[in-house]
Amino acid sequence: MKKTLIFILGFIVFQTGFSQEIPTSLSLQEAIDYALKNNRTAINAARDIDAAEQQKWETTASGLPQINASIDYQNNLKQQVSLLPASAFDPFSSIRQLEDYYDLENLQIQPLPAEPEGFLPIVFGTKQNMTAFATLNQKIFDGSYLVGLQSAKVFLEISKNAKVKTDLEVRKAVIEAYGNVLLAEESIQIFQRNIDVLEKNLFETQKIYENGLGEEESVEQLQITLSGVQSNLNNVERLKTLAYQMLNINLGLDVYNDLVLTDNLETLTAENISLAILEVENNPESTIDYLIAQNDTKAKELMVKLEKSKALPTLNAFINGGYSGFSDEFTFADRSQDWFGSSLFGVSLDIPIFSSGMRSASTQRAQINLEKAQTELTETEQRIKLQIASAKSDYQFAIEDYENKKENLALAERIETKNQTKFFEGIGSSFELRQAQTQLYTAQQELLQAMLDVINKKAALETALNTITLN
Repeated sequence: MKKTLIFILGFIVFQTGFSQEIPTSLSLQEAIDYALKNNRTAINAARDIDAAEQQKWETTASGLPQINASIDYQNNLKQQVSLLPASAFDPFSSIRQLEDYYDLENLQIQPLPAEPEGFLPIVFGTKQNMTAFATLNQKIFDGSYLVGLQSAKVFLEISKNAKVKTDLEVRKAVIEAYGNVLLAEESIQIFQRNIDVLEKNLFETQKIYENGLGEEESVEQLQITLSGVQSNLNNVERLKTLAYQMLNINLGLDVYNDLVLTDNLETLTAENISLAILEVENNPESTIDYLIAQNDTKAKELMVKLEKSKALPTLNAFINGGYSGFSDEFTFADRSQDWFGSSLFGVSLDIPIFSSGMRSASTQRAQINLEKAQTELTETEQRIKLQIASAKSDYQFAIEDYENKKENLALAERIETKNQTKFFEGIGSSFELRQAQTQLYTAQQELLQAMLDVINKKAALETALNTITLN
């Protein structure tokens, strides 16, 4: 019972500790910091750097000494038979040779038997054998290896730059997702306030109509307006759910995780209005897209070097040594088994001489790809300049539009208040009131969108500049 209680308490503590790792409330900056560590795309980008580090060492190690060992055991279930001439085994062959030089007819020697004919089947070697060898290989000179070392460094740079770009994109995506949630939250509050006002107006207008002091059209106009606002509210509530789910995905959380956002749209808008960023120098060479294009050019340069290196000789050395054992039975584990050692040292020089133009064609193809990469680098530089200029223009317009939309909302509120007063005093029509209300609701949504645009356009400009400014 005591062990069970300890296990349950430990499980509860573990679950509590684990649950604390999942945030329940976040400011925008906290959301960005959390996403940079937990966003799945960012995590994989960090893993790509680790993989590039390992590949760099893998390339380096390929030129260092390599030792391989092998153990071979063979059991000739049926040994191969070789055929040798039977005359090779004639015991009187020496006497027959003497007959070719001396006259032996007068000697008292027994007549020699006939010389054997045909072949004798012979089995060479033992039925079983075992060998154990170790070989040391070492590159002495290989042009492709030197290029490979340089390529591994460039690949590591590419992975690091890709991680920076991924972090910028993740930051931008989190800002947009966070802003969309706030937009939905603010819209819901505004729609609910508008519905409360409309329901009150409809109730009063209904009473006026029932007392014969108003027209039925006035009631119907308000009903149409109320129905439209309620429909918009239902739609925004659904969009809010999707916005929260999108934010969770960007944060690296479960899509159905519950979150509370501690920032509000108005505060974030004020914090993101900064004209100083418009004065940042347009330097394409410091942007991550330019660095990535530059990495691609370096990679193509190395490909040209690699193709040229294939025309250089390669020099390798090796040394090996081992032991071999032979037996008709499996006696290789016995101490009495005889083992015969052997060793070998060698140097291999491979000299390319003639390839029918294949190496030349490969080099020219790599040179063409390099020229393409250089052209694309120039194109990237010009595109980045345009992108930064466009992002600055969009951000400046967003600020101006935000100020304009604030003024428009104040005007729309005054117009709606005047028309509402005129309507209930009987000197204004329901149609004019509905127009003023529709204009007010449009101005409210336009202001919210303008606030969100300020936040998003600044994030887009910071991404284009590869510069994170302090608010």
